[in-house]
Amino acid sequence: MPTSEFPGRLSRLSRRVSQLGSGVFARNDQRKQIYSLAASSAGSPLPQLLDLSLGSTDLLPPAAAMEAIRRQLAAPESASYCLHAATAPFRQAVAAWAQRRFGVVVDPEREVLLLVGSQEGTAHLPLAVLDPGDAALLLDPHYPSHLGGLKLASAEPVLLPLDPGAGWRPDFDAIDGASWERLKLMVLGFPHNPTATTGEQAWLDEAVARALRHDIVLAHDNPYVDLALEGEAPALLRNPAWRECGIEFFSFSKSWCLGGYRLAFAIGAADLIKGLQQLKAVVDFNQSLALQAGAIAALEQAPQWPAQLRDVYRQRRDRMLTALRAVGWPVQQPSMALYLWLELPPAARRRGWDSETCCAELLAATGVALTPGNGFGPGGEGWLRLALVHPSEQLEAGVERIGRWLASL
Repeated sequence: MPTSEFPGRLSRLSRRVSQLGSGVFARNDQRKQIYSLAASSAGSPLPQLLDLSLGSTDLLPPAAAMEAIRRQLAAPESASYCLHAATAPFRQAVAAWAQRRFGVVVDPEREVLLLVGSQEGTAHLPLAVLDPGDAALLLDPHYPSHLGGLKLASAEPVLLPLDPGAGWRPDFDAIDGASWERLKLMVLGFPHNPTATTGEQAWLDEAVARALRHDIVLAHDNPYVDLALEGEAPALLRNPAWRECGIEFFSFSKSWCLGGYRLAFAIGAADLIKGLQQLKAVVDFNQSLALQAGAIAALEQAPQWPAQLRDVYRQRRDRMLTALRAVGWPVQQPSMALYLWLELPPAARRRGWDSETCCAELLAATGVALTPGNGFGPGGEGWLRLALVHPSEQLEAGVERIGRWLASL
């Protein structure tokens, strides 16, 4: 097919890349850029952009982490490539954290791996464990990198729809026996993005039992493990069989507000860690030792940081629930920090809008940017994700804009 830039030329990109599409965050980013340019032009009546579309917090990282980064930056080795062996202090700190956090003994040499963000790890894992055409189970809705990783690996996604009427609990019985026998990988994530559902350990334990029964790799994406507002977050490491079937991904982006520094890690079965390490060896040389020093300091010197964040997010959640309901937008209370998962407002449904159209219209009219649910899979259609990433006063001011817009529809 000819490219749009050069009509006479066939595309030089692979089918694999074309299957990835533009991505929901890229589409949203383009809309935000257009709006910001219009709002900043001379004499524009448009309000400034209020970006609630990304889970990129306004809250600061712990001072101990930033100080450790500053100190280590002066060391010459921080400017050098960092191969796997040099990540040993980081991996040892992670193993000590896992013992404190979950009461499990982890081998830092064989069962821990530094990642350039958990999104990188979850996107690369399918390349390490799947062959083209292999089948993998995804929740629907799901985080975009989970599906993107399967597409990069030329794997076949099998979607497991989550029912809002059942509290977004995965119904593993909905997958027939023949499909279970075909599956090579399951990708889960609770607390769940985008639905902001904490989930239950029993859900993950059932997934472990299925993985063991059918010889499936279980990948659990757990960047929100410390941000459950209601109850305790589930974790693969809480199940004694984690070494037999699985790998779990953790992140500094949410619990320690270090998203831009791209720091994360995986803990899992030794063969899965080894496979992911081999794949990463041809992709990256790990993060700088200075950034690793900050991550170590976060784990060792700021273990209370996530608890402080929960208090802030709980207040923001509660105030936003009150404000949105007051302007006629029904909202269910989430059990996880950082997001609200909103059904399309009644006025948008009456107009026949899908989630993408609703987000575009909302942004153009109010300057408030949300994320359309269709970017999280078919099960996300009819929903919008709002990130609680500004102070409560700014969030409530955004709701005032939304209220006026809803009244005008």
